[in-house]
Amino acid sequence: MPTRTREIHLAARPDGAYAPENLKLVEAELPAPGPGEIVVRNDWMLLATAYRELMSEDNKLPLPAFAVGAPLTGRTVGTVLRSNSPDLAEGDLVEHFMGWREHVVLPAAQAVKRDAAQLPTPAHFLANGPTAWQGMVDIADVQAGDTVFVSGATSGVGSLAGQIAKCRGAGRVIGSTGSKEKVRYLVEELGFDAAFDYHDGPVLDRLRELAPDGINVFFDNVGGEQFEAAVQVATPYARFALCGALGSQLGEPGETTGPRLDLLTAIGKQLALRPFACFHTPDQIAVWNKHFAQWLEEGRFVFPHTVVEGGLPYAPQALAALLDRSYSGNVVLSLQA
Repeated sequence: MPTRTREIHLAARPDGAYAPENLKLVEAELPAPGPGEIVVRNDWMLLATAYRELMSEDNKLPLPAFAVGAPLTGRTVGTVLRSNSPDLAEGDLVEHFMGWREHVVLPAAQAVKRDAAQLPTPAHFLANGPTAWQGMVDIADVQAGDTVFVSGATSGVGSLAGQIAKCRGAGRVIGSTGSKEKVRYLVEELGFDAAFDYHDGPVLDRLRELAPDGINVFFDNVGGEQFEAAVQVATPYARFALCGALGSQLGEPGETTGPRLDLLTAIGKQLALRPFACFHTPDQIAVWNKHFAQWLEEGRFVFPHTVVEGGLPYAPQALAALLDRSYSGNVVLSLQA
């Protein structure tokens, strides 16, 4: 059993853009587990743009900001090394939110046991599927025959949301992204019916070209011009699942104040605009994992993800690369280099 471990702490809040120097690698004592506690070796951690937002004291997310001088937190899967709880045993695969460290001692009640045989690898349990499922199914209620537009379609959430729509019977799924190579990836590898590079002229023109009869569902990860265009192209009673605002978070020019809502058009079309936050219940996660496993087995779904090596010391640089849009899909960091 290790008696010491390494953690990533918030060294200073970013003054503008994030820099790896905002984080620091710290060696820390690993205490012995008390009654009802477990020791977990963290194996994989999900990287997400939300971590940048949580570094700001006045962040807009419904979560507490990271504290300066303390370790960050985040979704992680790992292996139980020692257990003082009857609910978990040594060797169990567990998911928890005490990431950004190589080992952790925590109450067993804060970890959820995962069936390692359910999905191809432990990293699959870190897919952003619960968020994509909530937005596409619970919020937008995508139906057979719907025309669906996903903005930020090569993001961790968007790359799954579009595939969920296809598996639910959507008639046409369109994605936006930031390069020609990513357009090809969406269509040829993820099964989108069409995609476009948002740099190639006005988004409204591209949407009208690719969805001449309008869109029934919009899954928005970006905001800005893409949201505004979706309102114009939407059919009456279209459903909007508003998941993210990457245009503002990642510094798109002109997107710092958010999109403008054409209220008269939204009223006339009776659009359903539903922002949602990602508080996933155990039942929601179980439903997602069940469908994910089934669709993978049937060959109807792929797990778009980037594996980042280098262990915990590389985490600050990996987050910088993510925020710089150097990765596609879900980004998982191997913590045990």
